[in-house]
Order: sequence, then C-alpha cells, then structure tokens
Amino acid sequence: MSPSPHPAPGQPSAPPTKSSAAPGDEDLLLRDLVQAHAARLHRFIAKHVGHCTEAEDLAQQAFAEAAASYRQFRGESQLSTWLYGIALNLVRNYLSRAPERRYQFVDESALADQQCALGSAELVEQKQSVALLQQALAELPPNMREVLLLVGLDGMSYEDAAALLTVPVGTVRSRLSRARSTLREKLAVRGLELDF
Repeated sequence: MSPSPHPAPGQPSAPPTKSSAAPGDEDLLLRDLVQAHAARLHRFIAKHVGHCTEAEDLAQQAFAEAAASYRQFRGESQLSTWLYGIALNLVRNYLSRAPERRYQFVDESALADQQCALGSAELVEQKQSVALLQQALAELPPNMREVLLLVGLDGMSYEDAAALLTVPVGTVRSRLSRARSTLREKLAVRGLELDF
C-alpha cells in the first residue's frame, strides 16, 4: 500500500513543489498551490493596490499565468516565491497603468463601516495618522517602499523577499533599515511618532 500524496483532513500539508509532481500531476499541483496560497496572495496584492476587487482579479490572473507558464518554471526557487514574483509583476504593471490608485489602502467610507469604539476625536486623529502614513510611504523611493511592504507589512522573510526582488539578502536588510529610518523621519517632520 503506497502512502497517499495528500495528508488526512486536519493535518497540515507540505507546500507543493515541482520536484514532487509526477508529469500527470500538474493540475493537482496547481490546485494545491491555489489552496495553499489564495488567501495570502490576495492579501499581498490588496496591500499593494488597495482595492479588494482589483486584488481578487490580479490574484486570479497570477494563478492563471502560473498555470500557463508552469512548464517554464526552472525550480531555482520555491513555487510560492515564483508565484509571488508573478503577482508582484502584475501589481507593478497595474500600478504603472493606474498611478492615481497607488497606496490608497482604505477609503474613508471603509472606516465608517467598521464597528469602532473610538470617539469622534480619536477617529479624526486616526484618519489623520493614516493620511500622513500614506503620504510618507508614497515619498519613499520605490525600492525601499517595496521591501518595507513585503517584509514589514506582508511578513515575508528576508530570503523570500530577496528571491522575489532578485537582490541579495543583505540588500533587503539594508533597504528595510533605510526605509524604516526614512519613514520615521518623514513622519516625525509631520508630527507623528510611530514605533516600528
């Protein structure tokens, strides 16, 4: 009796890899890739484009492009890193075609929809802080902003970010450090102190 390629329900599954897929199992591998990364990939894209519907469309497009170009995957990185690379390229293309939509993480109406225990003064202060943070992020150089969003917000490891951006890990670390320092300075000039 051979072991099942899928874990029993409730048991964690190993991330899919190209080397573990038999030639006829590509559909199964891609299905597993979607199941393992759909929610996280959607969040990753949404943080960059700021709109859930566009993020959903871009995530679907990333999976479609991954399926279409799977045979060209060389296995030099993890499948998930390759998938996030496809998604990041789609995000860059999207943002280059729609610059007016960059870094609008939330619409003010989205804040009103949230059940919030904040008083009106605190809510105004929060909105002002978010606006200042968005302005300061937009002023960062693109290479520093990308690293800050990938590692700082998306929780990506230094190694995965380095593979995704095709730079050494040390470059990711230094860009992240400079991005945080620059962001702190920009916010301090605006009268906002954040500890990150």
